[in-house]
Amino acid sequence: MRIAVTGSIATDHLMSFGGRFSEQIIADQLEQISLSFLVDELDVRRGGVAPNISFAMARLGARPLLVGGAGADFDGYKSYLESHGVDASGVRISERKHTARFVCTTDLDQNQIASFYPGAMAEASDIELASLTAQHGIELVLIGANDPKAMVQHSKECRERGIPFAADPSQQLALLEGPDVRQLIEGATYLFTNEYEKALAEQKSGWSEEEILDRVGMRITTLGAKGVEIARKGEPPVHVPSAAVTSIGEPTGVGDAFRAGFLTALGWGLSLERSAQVGNATAVHCLEADGPQEYTLTKESLLRKLTDSYGEESAREAEAFL
Repeated sequence: MRIAVTGSIATDHLMSFGGRFSEQIIADQLEQISLSFLVDELDVRRGGVAPNISFAMARLGARPLLVGGAGADFDGYKSYLESHGVDASGVRISERKHTARFVCTTDLDQNQIASFYPGAMAEASDIELASLTAQHGIELVLIGANDPKAMVQHSKECRERGIPFAADPSQQLALLEGPDVRQLIEGATYLFTNEYEKALAEQKSGWSEEEILDRVGMRITTLGAKGVEIARKGEPPVHVPSAAVTSIGEPTGVGDAFRAGFLTALGWGLSLERSAQVGNATAVHCLEADGPQEYTLTKESLLRKLTDSYGEESAREAEAFL
């Protein structure tokens, strides 16, 4: 199954301050605040939900099409993704704006001062999916967190053109109004959320759990350490426990890795339960590393994680596709 992955494309600039912000800020001078911190470390990480998901899919042997908005400064990132098997030809390069950027400084007490520059992500609504899906033989479009206008527009285009799509609003649910949430969800083949987002989607859409299941083919809810639950109308829910965790690194991107593993395994033709197991095992690879694309995922490491977590039969079924 060839998948187009739409969503944010960004880099994260993460810095560590060896002191405490509270010791530098004068309470009665906040109206004229002007501060500069000498940081100890700078960690630049490749990120954005669309590249994170595409990276993991490519590590599993798929050939995802990355779709999103980026700036002229995307060249290095693009080369990195392509070297790892991602087709980045669906990225629209802005003539005016840089690639989205998250800049964050963290102090000794884990307090943070951060800024997010959306940049070229704001132009993602200029992307038309029809020509891309036809040209690349796309069978499913994943609509990930992105410029809200682009997300709604992509889902509308998929419905109108009969293109199966997965709705994955993630943190953008907090920004979307009720009508836009309904537009995004309506007709999705798959709806991905975590537990909090599940409740928020119901609240903002005004639809009950059953009413949402009337409108989507499948609802996948990630439950953190409790695993994942898959719901379909008229069917008993499928619950799959999380994969075994050896160590915990940086959790950013874990949900993206799950989505990549789950959808890739469905494309192989595995059952819902097995696909969720592959998704969970992929997610743990990310959880045990420091960064959403900093992990090593090999055939051997995935099969070992599946065996340790779900047994030899689970690994055998996945092995044929690796």
